[in-house]
Amino acid sequence: MNYQVLDITGEKRGEVFLEDSIFSIEPRYDIIHEVLRWQMAKRRSGNHSTKTVADVEGSTRKIYRQKGTGGARHGSNRRAQFRGGAIIFGPHKRDHEFSLNKKLRKLSLKMSLSHYLKEGRLFIIDDFAPLGDSYSSSGVKRKISFFGSDVLIVDSFFDHKLCKSVANLHKTDLIKVEGLNVLDIVRHEKLLISLSSLEKIEQRLK
Repeated sequence: MNYQVLDITGEKRGEVFLEDSIFSIEPRYDIIHEVLRWQMAKRRSGNHSTKTVADVEGSTRKIYRQKGTGGARHGSNRRAQFRGGAIIFGPHKRDHEFSLNKKLRKLSLKMSLSHYLKEGRLFIIDDFAPLGDSYSSSGVKRKISFFGSDVLIVDSFFDHKLCKSVANLHKTDLIKVEGLNVLDIVRHEKLLISLSSLEKIEQRLK
């Protein structure tokens, strides 16, 4: 299909052909959800850990005699019922990552792009170079105001000063085309893709 190409101000600059096998797929939200779970699981550090009885510091001496106290029988003050004692069945350091089929991951990215295109939330931009003319957050925000403030900008290269300017903008992010993923897409309202990035996306997803 043919789709319009805009500049960063929203003016039409021409048209580009989009592959139907990438941008015209009916989304299945169960697949997208599974890939989102996979991505978020990979990002978890898994460093949470609690102490078992063996890890808690304390004396191994019986805290008081077995009978005659009128209280419950206890053998150690390191047990879970005491303050500062062990945690029973608590979390321990582990890897939360799980495997996911590569074809499924690729299909989910296609579905996300197709969904954004269908809803009019995906825009093809001829060039992002004008964003680097003024290295200020307010200048960048003003130039992309046509698309709103909640946008993900996808390109092959970003100037260092531009990255610092965008870093101060809430909900506006930059991502290189090689790192384009479902999680970053769904976190933003609009998706802006440069023409040069479009070619790499189509090569990657064919």
